[in-house]
Amino acid sequence: MVNDTIADTLTRIRNGLLAKHQIVAIPHTKTAENLVQVLKKEGFINDFKKKKVTIKKHFQKSLILLLKYKGKNKRSVIKSLKRISKPGLRVYVGHKALPKVLGGIGIAILSTSKGIITDREARYYGIGGEVLCYIW
Repeated sequence: MVNDTIADTLTRIRNGLLAKHQIVAIPHTKTAENLVQVLKKEGFINDFKKKKVTIKKHFQKSLILLLKYKGKNKRSVIKSLKRISKPGLRVYVGHKALPKVLGGIGIAILSTSKGIITDREARYYGIGGEVLCYIW
């Protein structure tokens, strides 16, 4: 059992990118699904699907991610994933202190009262929240 589903999701994506896999399977949770929806909307992955997978005679819901690469050398669109807020040390920011990742090139994903959104959307709504991760 995994205690930190966000870190597990980011690690599985990172490992899939390093191995140049086209598809990555992630255990389905609402948080992971919302995080993946943000990644798709921002263009970091191609698509994702929900599937039931049988593992050792047990059904388990999974998210199947289609990773995005560019060029002949299959360079990943995602350069880096960094977990910011951890279970032992939560990081919260107000709407005036929202981070800009690499001057606006990357995104910060936040958990807010409006759900899991990017730093740009949080600035638009004028709300702060918990900084989950940086992606560039």
